[in-house]
Amino acid sequence: MTDVAPLLQGFFTDRLQRQRHASPHTIAAYRDAFTLLLQFATSRIGRRPAQLSLADLDAALITAFLQHLQAERGNSVATRNARLAAIHSFFGYAAVHTPEHAAVIQRVLAIPPQRRDRAIVSYLTRDEAEALIAAPDRSTWLGRRDHALLLLAVHTGLRVSELTGLRIQDVHLGAGPHVRCTGKGRKDRCTPLTKPAAAVLRAWLTERPGHSPDPLFATRHGTALSRDAVAHLVTRHAAAAARACPSLTEKTITPHTLRHTTAMTLLHSGVDVTVIAMWLGHESTEATQIYLHADMSIKERALARTAPSTAGTLHRYKPPDALLAFLATL
Repeated sequence: MTDVAPLLQGFFTDRLQRQRHASPHTIAAYRDAFTLLLQFATSRIGRRPAQLSLADLDAALITAFLQHLQAERGNSVATRNARLAAIHSFFGYAAVHTPEHAAVIQRVLAIPPQRRDRAIVSYLTRDEAEALIAAPDRSTWLGRRDHALLLLAVHTGLRVSELTGLRIQDVHLGAGPHVRCTGKGRKDRCTPLTKPAAAVLRAWLTERPGHSPDPLFATRHGTALSRDAVAHLVTRHAAAAARACPSLTEKTITPHTLRHTTAMTLLHSGVDVTVIAMWLGHESTEATQIYLHADMSIKERALARTAPSTAGTLHRYKPPDALLAFLATL
C-alpha cells in the first residue's frame, strides 16, 4: 500500500468528518469524485488504486481526468468544477502531511476551474405556482402529502435536501409559525410560514402518524422521501398542472425551480436582496444577484426612469433678443 491510500483515509475520516463535520451529501460527492479518479488512474497507469502513489496523480493526469469527465462521460462544466474542488481539497490536506510531494501538489492546486455560462434562472409565475400546488389529488393521503410539500417548497424556498430532512419536530405552528432546517454547512435557520402554509401543515400533522423525530414528509412505510422521489413528484404534478396552465409546458420544472420561485416572489414584493439571501440560506448576497438579472420588471422600471418625458414638445434653448433683454433689466 502506497501513500495515496492512507492519505485518502485520513482525508475522509480526519479532515472531512472530524474537523469539518462535513454533511453526508458532501462526503458522498467527494467519495464519487475519487472513485472516478482512481478508476481513471488505474486504466491509464495500469496499477490498482491501493498501489498508486501521490506522484502518479500529477497535474497531467488530473487534467486528462477532467477532460475525460466532459468528453467521454458528458459531464457539465459545473460537475467538472465540483470534482476539481474535491481534488483541490484533498491535495490541500496532502500538502500538510506529505511535504516531499510539494511540487506535484502545487501544480495540481494551480489547475483552475473552468469558466461557464450562467443561464437566467427559471421560475414560476403566481398562476403557474398556484396551478402546481393545486395539482395533487387531495382526496388521497399521498395527494395531501404532496400538496403540503409543494406548498411548503414554494412558500419557503427550502432546498430539496432541506425538505427531505425535515422532521415533525421542526414545524412550529404556535405564535410566529416557522420551520427549522439544517442547510449547507450544517447551518440552522428558521423560515417563517405564511398563513396558508401554516394551515395546510396543521391539517397534515393531524393525520400524519408518527413521533417528533420522524420525517415530516414520508413514504407509506414511514421512511423519508429521497431527493429523486421529490423530483419525480414535482415533474408528475407539473405535467398534470399543465392541463390547467398551459404555460407550464414551456418550462423544465425541478425542485430547485420552486426555490427560484420563492426568491422571485420575494423580490417582486420589494424585499431587499440581503433579506432574500438570509431567507434562502445563502452565504452572501453574491449568490442572490442572479434573481436581479432574471427580473425584467426591475430593468423595465430602470428604463422608464431614463426615458425622456413625452409630456410636451422639447425645444432647444434660444437666448432672448438683446433689446428685449435690456428692457427687462429696467
